Amino acid sequence: MTEILSITAPIFILIGLGYVCVMTRLISRETTRGMGVFVITIALPAMIVRGMANKPLAESMDTEFLAAYAAASVVVFVLGMLVYRHVRKVGTAASSMAGLGMSSSNSGFVGVSICAMVLGTEPASRAVAMTILVESMLMIPLAMAIADAAQGQGELDFVARLRTTLKRLARSPLLIAICIGLLLAGFRIPLPGVALRVIDMLAVAAAPVALFAVGGNLHGLRPKGMVGDATAISLGKLIVHPAITALVFLLFPGLDPVMRSAGVVFAAAPMLSIYPILGMRYGLEERCSATLLLGTVLSFVTVSVTIALIS
Repeated sequence: MTEILSITAPIFILIGLGYVCVMTRLISRETTRGMGVFVITIALPAMIVRGMANKPLAESMDTEFLAAYAAASVVVFVLGMLVYRHVRKVGTAASSMAGLGMSSSNSGFVGVSICAMVLGTEPASRAVAMTILVESMLMIPLAMAIADAAQGQGELDFVARLRTTLKRLARSPLLIAICIGLLLAGFRIPLPGVALRVIDMLAVAAAPVALFAVGGNLHGLRPKGMVGDATAISLGKLIVHPAITALVFLLFPGLDPVMRSAGVVFAAAPMLSIYPILGMRYGLEERCSATLLLGTVLSFVTVSVTIALIS
């Protein structure tokens, strides 16, 4: 147990440090948002390229991992949506956002940081590229398409939203980094030593800066009477998602055990940091904000248990 806490405690201490620094106004929340921009646009893309460069394409993009993680996430999304629709008796849009909260991880900030400390930088940088693909190109568009259709916006805005989504994806630094990594791996283009050292320096900064930024951005979020919904979605995310992911991985016996563990660790991370922003479109920003705050706090316990189980 001491060994596990030695891994998880520094992660959540960094999150807590970011929260306290913003709470005491030592650092402004705008500064931590700038740190988040640095991670998303510079440091994390560098880590992704580092994990895919100078490797065969089959190692850089594991199709079995990609298929298994996507299948598990879709299963959890459907289960979460059905439970909220038929048990909690809420609308389709709210149910879709609940399913998204249970099935999509904060891969770029929390997941990759935990995985890097538990399994090492190399499997973390390989896995984060594939989990980001699943979240940005499958889970988020799926959830928002269902929610829009439920509000009568599906047919009217489909072409416009498709165009906007494609433009957003084309400009995403993370997806651009994945494309560069696939290009380097596919054509076996080696990166020179100087470039690798620069990329390594940037990649090392990704995890601590990301965790500090997560803590800073959590300040100001309030449950506001949403504890019941926040707890249900958080437990679905932190317990059901990694459990279903582990079960689906059993259907792929040829999958690398290290990547199998990496997938479970990523699934055990709390929900997307942009979850409240996505929920705002449907008037659910308070519930999504409360869920993000509670899920991040509870993940200290659930992530520790997950690491103990995979160890």
